[in-house]
Amino acid sequence: METTVCPWCLTEIVWDEEIGPEEECPHCHNELKGYRTLQINLGDEEEYEEDTDSVDEESQDTLGFWDADEEESSGVVRRVNSFANAGADLLEYESAVERILDAQDDVPECPHCREYMLLAGQEQVNANSGVQQQNAPLLKAPYTLNVYVCSSCFSVSKFLSETDRNQLIRSITTGKNQA
Repeated sequence: METTVCPWCLTEIVWDEEIGPEEECPHCHNELKGYRTLQINLGDEEEYEEDTDSVDEESQDTLGFWDADEEESSGVVRRVNSFANAGADLLEYESAVERILDAQDDVPECPHCREYMLLAGQEQVNANSGVQQQNAPLLKAPYTLNVYVCSSCFSVSKFLSETDRNQLIRSITTGKNQA
């Protein structure tokens, strides 16, 4: 019996000598024989300029696709750079964000950029400010929403507070909202 280590998931794969080595990892299903690497040349910029001149028209379309994607995500970078240009220290900002995140009980991920979100506060929803429904409501007002702000893209998300989550679960399981 011989072993191979998958370069993708680092799982040790034991294979029988009679059957031969596996062609794909049974755990992550990536191919084992075609492990690919990229060659990055460091050095003269002249070599880089020669490489960019030899790009054909087909690859221009794919480059345009990636450039458009970078432009969409660069808005966040511009906002953070403007913060740094105003004289603020980004390292200090990051360490302050880490301290706040360490103190939080819940740390949701931002749905837009996948960074962790900061608890900004709570919002109280009253009987006349909620969304009206034809049937009995799942939550009885007033209930509280935790408001989170992303530390990277500054988008805002709201989630039910812990006590109101429990109220919602009890309401659904007991069937009080059924007509």
